[in-house]
Amino acid sequence: LQGGLEKKKKNRGETEVRDAEVAIAKNFATIGDKKLALEKFKEVLEGTVGTGQKIDVVFIIIRIGMAFNDIKLVKENVEKAKDLVEKGGDWERRNLLKVYEATFLVRVRDFKKAADLFIDSVATFTCTAMYSYETMVFYTVITSMISLDRISLRKKVVRSPEILQVVQEMPDAQKLIQSLNKCNYDDLFKVLVPICNTLKKDRYFASHCGWWLREIRIVAYSQFLRSYRSVTLGSMAKTFGVSLEFLDKELARFIAAGRLNCKIDAVNLVIETNRPDAKNSQYSEIIAKGDALLSRIQKLSIELT
Repeated sequence: LQGGLEKKKKNRGETEVRDAEVAIAKNFATIGDKKLALEKFKEVLEGTVGTGQKIDVVFIIIRIGMAFNDIKLVKENVEKAKDLVEKGGDWERRNLLKVYEATFLVRVRDFKKAADLFIDSVATFTCTAMYSYETMVFYTVITSMISLDRISLRKKVVRSPEILQVVQEMPDAQKLIQSLNKCNYDDLFKVLVPICNTLKKDRYFASHCGWWLREIRIVAYSQFLRSYRSVTLGSMAKTFGVSLEFLDKELARFIAAGRLNCKIDAVNLVIETNRPDAKNSQYSEIIAKGDALLSRIQKLSIELT
């Protein structure tokens, strides 16, 4: 490859030389030499004039960062790609960037923003250098399930023709969507086992599997409790297909963490829901932040005097 590059420098134009340099850089990336690959791609980037070609090189660097789990490198180049796209990126590269950024956001566990970008990319996906269209749809489902409210989930995922067409070939993903949408919580909890097994084998979601499993259970419990002012623990346990003891411990943990707005009457085995008032919660939050700020000001004044 190096010999071919030297020949092209003597006998060919800039485009052929650049292609040869990219081929050399890709070769280093293929054999796992991250340091040399990045050095070569940096040289290519510095010698490239066209904005579109620069974006393509930055996308390759992002993939290298993903392969080596270098989050800092990925973050830097996602930002660089966004700047380049704003300066002169075409429609296709803008759509590619959404997929790269969404994947980065998954790695840093920002599923809300990732879900929005994945949903925007469903109808325009061409980023097969990262993963297949089917995989991207699966990622869209997984991130959306814990990020979108019920109305948005139904509109953007459950009733999306593109997503429905693909999940027909994914029984577990289809069951996951439909069971939560139709409030079949027993089926939902059963399908979480194969879904989590899939996530554990996925390079981007493996480290988030336990967290996602906890979040999807909170979503299901919240959705169920929203329909009641009070419900017996036994009735809820039967609906979810779990033991009363498991549900009692599970709800107590989430209530203590402030994730569920309800309380358990342990004597009568009844769950009573507390529907939060948005204005009161905002008022309480402002008061708490104000108290914290006053405490800091007092400490600072003491130190200064």
